[in-house]
Amino acid sequence: MPSRKRKCEHSNSDDTLTKKSRSSVVLSRSESSTEFSRKRCLSWFHEYTAPNEDTLGPEGMEKFCEDIGVEPENIVMLALAYKLGAKNMGFFTFDEWMKGMTELCFKLLHYRSDSTEKLQNKMEYLRSLINDPAAFKNIYRFAFDFARDKDQRCLDMDTAKAMLSLVLGKNWSLFSHFHQFLEQSKYKAINKDQWCSILEFSRSVRPNLVNYDEDGAWPVMLDEFVEWLRKQRGIHSNETTV
Repeated sequence: MPSRKRKCEHSNSDDTLTKKSRSSVVLSRSESSTEFSRKRCLSWFHEYTAPNEDTLGPEGMEKFCEDIGVEPENIVMLALAYKLGAKNMGFFTFDEWMKGMTELCFKLLHYRSDSTEKLQNKMEYLRSLINDPAAFKNIYRFAFDFARDKDQRCLDMDTAKAMLSLVLGKNWSLFSHFHQFLEQSKYKAINKDQWCSILEFSRSVRPNLVNYDEDGAWPVMLDEFVEWLRKQRGIHSNETTV
């Protein structure tokens, strides 16, 4: 009996050592996988830059978009820039790329974005951000600082119109009218308050303008747009349409 007992104790010790050994192997593999992912991400970045460059620029961006099958002007690229925390339009820095792509994990597949194929599969997630009102509001606000010259507080009008077309052109029924208004207006730039108010206007004011509050806290630009559009439609401010 004693010998059997000692044998059992020895067996338990062996089992413990075996479990520890297996745990160490699993941990080692996990660490290797993480390191491999980072190396892949770094290698992926340099597919679009020279080996000693730390910024992915317009030429590399064009090739990158071609590889993932997305046009540079597609709003999905704006969502990607938002997730990467990019500071300048048309550029991804090394730090933005590494941090953003590492954090851009697939919710279902649970691996990191360290290759073109994986990011292609992630496009539906980026599109879902655009279709989510709260997430889109953040992307829309991000777009203002992303697109403006960093030595300016406002967006120049040409850039503003292009960005508004990208973010609101397909979803705001009054966008074409607003674009025409900007074309003939005196405004040469759009500030951040105006930019943010345009989104709120597009979401809250009906296409027939019937619920537009002239005494509301809208920027003067939007008051002038409403007045201009009513004139275009031959409607006085105290009239409504169905």
